[in-house]
Amino acid sequence: MKAIVLAWNEPMSKNKVNYFEINSNKRLRLSDIPVTAKPAYKSDEKYNELLLTNHALIEESQILLYAEHQKSLIIIFQGMDTSGKDGAIKHVMSGVNPQGCSVMSFKAPSTVDLEHDFLWRTNHALPAHGQIGIFNRSYYEEALVTRVHPELLDAEKLPTSNKYDRKFWKNRFSDIENYESYLGRQGYEIIKIFIHISKTEQKKRLLDRFQNPKKLWKISSSDIRERKFWKEYQSAYEQCIQNTATQNCPWYIVPGDDKRNARLIISQILVDRFKQMDLRYPELKPEEKRKLKALKALLAKD
Repeated sequence: MKAIVLAWNEPMSKNKVNYFEINSNKRLRLSDIPVTAKPAYKSDEKYNELLLTNHALIEESQILLYAEHQKSLIIIFQGMDTSGKDGAIKHVMSGVNPQGCSVMSFKAPSTVDLEHDFLWRTNHALPAHGQIGIFNRSYYEEALVTRVHPELLDAEKLPTSNKYDRKFWKNRFSDIENYESYLGRQGYEIIKIFIHISKTEQKKRLLDRFQNPKKLWKISSSDIRERKFWKEYQSAYEQCIQNTATQNCPWYIVPGDDKRNARLIISQILVDRFKQMDLRYPELKPEEKRKLKALKALLAKD
């Protein structure tokens, strides 16, 4: 595991962003990964300039994705409560065409969800060809929340022979990895982002909600209650990331204590991965070109 330093695209070549790409099952300790990084911006104006530049690149890539109409993109956002998932989706993806993008929030499974396998509801949320699907949390909750609170698994109506032991979690990680390999073969590009914040920063953000009338509606008793399990969640994330990170489907750990810098980093990850997809406008067949030529001639005579 090493820090990946990416140069921004022109005209931002003098700026750099830092994140961590995890692409193997080597042991991971989140405590060894910083929650802050040197900001890629020095002023509000520079921040807006950098973000708008990447907005334009993402928007252009979305058009190519739809035009090519062979691949789909899934962007997964994971992180502790208040890590900034909602804000990242709002600010980073504000330039995309909503007609080609969907957002799915994976909350507690419904009674209908619990009547099926744990990946069932994910299939219903997959984006169509040429579309972008954003997962605010995801199927990974089934290896995170249920890992911290294994009693929740009782509601999933699993075979009574199942024990929630080491083998059980190894199999669940294997199921997820195989599922992502399957999706990859079907043309799905998956970007998995974990926004990494400190416990101190989370407390600060939770307290801010109490002090800001516009954020009172965000306060949830579960946020305070789950904070007591911070160490358990950190351990669950470590196990989850290191057991599902592969060369073809890596995890990106983004330092999240600075919200703005995190958004710039995430936007750059998307720009970079879009480039790797090598999207192209479809080539017209000779007969299609002749048809267009005839249509153009007909229009010219009008």
